[in-house]
Amino acid sequence: MGFIVAQLLTGMANASALFLVASGLSIIFGVTRVVNFAHGSFYMLGAFVAYSAMQVLPGFIGFWASILLAGLAVGLIGLIVEVCVLKPIYKSPELYQLVATFGVILVIQDLALLVWGPEDLIGKRAPGFEGVVMILGERVPAYDLVLIAFAVIVLCALWYLFNRTRAGVLVRAATQDREMVSALGVNQSILFTAVFFLGSFLAGIGGAAQLPKGGADLLMDFNILAAVFVVVVIGGMGSIIGAFVAAMLISILQVFGVHLLPQSTLVLMFVVMAVVLVFRPWGLFGREEQAGEHGGAGPPQEPLRELSGRGRLVVAAVIGALALVPVFGGQFGTVLFADVIIFCLFAASLHYILGIGGLVSFGHAAFYGGGAYTAALLVQYAGTPMELALLLAPLGAGFAAMIIGWFCVRLSGVYFAMLTLAFAQVLWSIVFQWTDLTGGDDGILGVWPSQWASDPVVYYYLVLVLGTGGVLLLRAMAHTPFGYALRGARDSALRSEAIGMNVQFIQWMSFVFAGAMAGLAGGLFVFAKGSVFPTELEIAKSFDALIMVFLGGVQSLSGPIAGASVFTLLQDLLSRFEYWRLCLGLLIIAIVILFPGGIAGAGNWMRSRFSRAEVSS
Repeated sequence: MGFIVAQLLTGMANASALFLVASGLSIIFGVTRVVNFAHGSFYMLGAFVAYSAMQVLPGFIGFWASILLAGLAVGLIGLIVEVCVLKPIYKSPELYQLVATFGVILVIQDLALLVWGPEDLIGKRAPGFEGVVMILGERVPAYDLVLIAFAVIVLCALWYLFNRTRAGVLVRAATQDREMVSALGVNQSILFTAVFFLGSFLAGIGGAAQLPKGGADLLMDFNILAAVFVVVVIGGMGSIIGAFVAAMLISILQVFGVHLLPQSTLVLMFVVMAVVLVFRPWGLFGREEQAGEHGGAGPPQEPLRELSGRGRLVVAAVIGALALVPVFGGQFGTVLFADVIIFCLFAASLHYILGIGGLVSFGHAAFYGGGAYTAALLVQYAGTPMELALLLAPLGAGFAAMIIGWFCVRLSGVYFAMLTLAFAQVLWSIVFQWTDLTGGDDGILGVWPSQWASDPVVYYYLVLVLGTGGVLLLRAMAHTPFGYALRGARDSALRSEAIGMNVQFIQWMSFVFAGAMAGLAGGLFVFAKGSVFPTELEIAKSFDALIMVFLGGVQSLSGPIAGASVFTLLQDLLSRFEYWRLCLGLLIIAIVILFPGGIAGAGNWMRSRFSRAEVSS
């Protein structure tokens, strides 16, 4: 009995910092509808700022003053991010703020590296709570009990704020109907800024409060980001009580999972989230999402048009230029542009469901990596030739997409996105832990092309043919009756159903098709590199695809091509510098603010301006 109680208290203590961060994210999303990927960075900054403050402010009072100062400092940083980065793009296309907050992550990572250095920092023990407390014969750290009490106090304070104060009632009303709140004369701009400050403040004190338990390091942001989103989604977006319950549930299950089933700890929270979303699609305490809730909807999308004669000439010219890369680019250029073509296909496959279907997936790497592992496993264990492996790679990925998509298309918005992330993480865990089959973290090596394609130049041309063919097929599918039906389901699911279309089936089949094309990209990748590792299935790879699509422009078929090309080339160029993340992050933020339609949108704008200038002259 004592062991069970001790484990429960340990789980509740771990949940305390998680709740503080998740409650801040839940408040921000509930009012602004911003999916703030930088929230984990605010948590990391809270730990670093508190560490520095504790060096100056010693003792019991100094410890708690440092936590408060860290929260205030991070709140001000969040306020600056909201005013300078997010406010200019609130009316941009839905979820476009996601790209901006990803840029903020890169900037904060390198700034933290510049200020605090690469070494992990060990936090001081809380004065007066350094020892342990005996509970039913088990030793429990005294600071764990303090963290639990601290989380309960914050929960009560937030409840009082949102239920007993005018400002809190306005915030709560904005989570239900922000348009009505605006119509009543409330200044939305000030409301958004205040909410962002509060959410960032909570993330900051969450990072600072855990300092005596875990210290501060540069990986804190990504290490907690997935868990925070899982907690917010399980609890229900915008629900503080839901965030508290979900944080406690996840943390306690993780603690017991370590002892009972250690292999499950990598994916346990994602499995729980998947189960909850299948039975309660909007979380334990959430509400059904309405279309267009995530940020501004942006200007109405223009109908997609077939390529004109001039457009076909441009495509032919681009393909011709790519065909000349081995001639003028040498071995380095050949390898680099093979990667560019592969990532263009990967990004285009995501754009098919995101831009045309309106389905935002956070787990598209499951199919890219799934195709890569399908090809690699066939070669490794069945001696399958490259030609057959490349044919079966998209089939394997498409089969995985068929199973995953059957569950996911029943949801929408962030809940759809997070369920795709959950399934992708489960697949990654299987690959990572099934070492006898997949090699685990060591990956699968020695997966090379057939003899006739072993020359890098020959294989480059194979990638060019299959990669551009896949991209053109995705573009052609957008102009078929099925593509038009998919866009109709995106724009108005109710009207589409009213005229007899099976919206879920259309979305499901588009999900399968996009997954298969991502699998083709993964198959091409594994033979290009000769190996594959679990990193191709990680969350970061899915985020890369999202950045490519949004950077290029969601509302254009050429957007993912432009975004993937620019992102891959910039990453290769800037990674040679020590603070390349800072440069890349600032560049991403600048593009998002200056060209909210993405690179392709900027190109269309410039082309229309030149056309009007020619007409007027």
